Amino acid sequence: MIKEYDKPVIVISKCLGFDACRFNGDVVNDKFIEKLSHYVTYYTVCPEVEIGLGTPRKPIRLVSTKPNGNVKLVQPETELDLTNKMQQFSTQFLDSLEDVDGFILKNRSPSCAVTDAKVLSDSESPSTIRKQGGIFGEAVLERFSHLAVEDEGRLKNYKIREHFLVKLFTIARFKRIKRKCNFKDLLHFHSSNKYLLMAYNQLKLKELGRITANGKKYRVKELYEQYEKILLDILSEMPTHRSHINVLQHIMGYFSKELSKEEKVFFMELLEQYRENMVPLSSPIGVLKSWNARFKNAYLAAQTFFSPYPEQLIAITDSGKGRNFS
Repeated sequence: MIKEYDKPVIVISKCLGFDACRFNGDVVNDKFIEKLSHYVTYYTVCPEVEIGLGTPRKPIRLVSTKPNGNVKLVQPETELDLTNKMQQFSTQFLDSLEDVDGFILKNRSPSCAVTDAKVLSDSESPSTIRKQGGIFGEAVLERFSHLAVEDEGRLKNYKIREHFLVKLFTIARFKRIKRKCNFKDLLHFHSSNKYLLMAYNQLKLKELGRITANGKKYRVKELYEQYEKILLDILSEMPTHRSHINVLQHIMGYFSKELSKEEKVFFMELLEQYRENMVPLSSPIGVLKSWNARFKNAYLAAQTFFSPYPEQLIAITDSGKGRNFS
């Protein structure tokens, strides 16, 4: 099993446990973000402070302009229009990033939100006409949607959090071997991630297989570029229960001849419980890991499917909320 993990770089809203820089002078402490800090490198930013707003500060709002429906960022009490300032900062800051694997941004923020900032009908009205990303958050998505991008509110949902972590650490692993650009490393990456990527998209996994199989026909750099494009596409959507069950059954096949009838029945019942959301994915995976410890299959032992991110980050807490976005 994987014991060492590449350390991803995450750009994170500074108010999420790092500085009391919210508009009211508060800081938001989050247990998951604190736990994750041991396994990643955080790069903090507060766009509102960076454009010159103090702490504490008068609230800012996203307001729909009439009649074209465009959105501007305003501070109602001072009547300041901060749209251009925030757009310019977003461009400059994102241009300055050399290497980053993901983002965790403050939800509901008119600057940092990914999907859920309120857009008001006018600066004085409490009436919400829709929700969307903040100015900075939308700039992040426009440029880095292929990376692991979430807000801290959505990460309270277990499935969203799990997908975020898988994507984050898989991208970091790939980036490490891409820096060396060695064909042998790419083959090893493809082999060790086979079942993880199969759980995400079996058809696209076959595309990756064709790329590595024809590797000698391309320059190594070109090969990595082709592989990365499909890899990021695979990781763009979270896998289904059905695809996970397919992989779990496939791996069970390695042990089929050695297992008792009772063990097989137990595992199939566990898969049904997983299908019905009665147990988390870690339950059937735990059984497969115990069987592999018993039967010692070296190929399976190298599969990232069993531990795609540090096991210390597994937590079956779930808000029950969360929305997908493209």
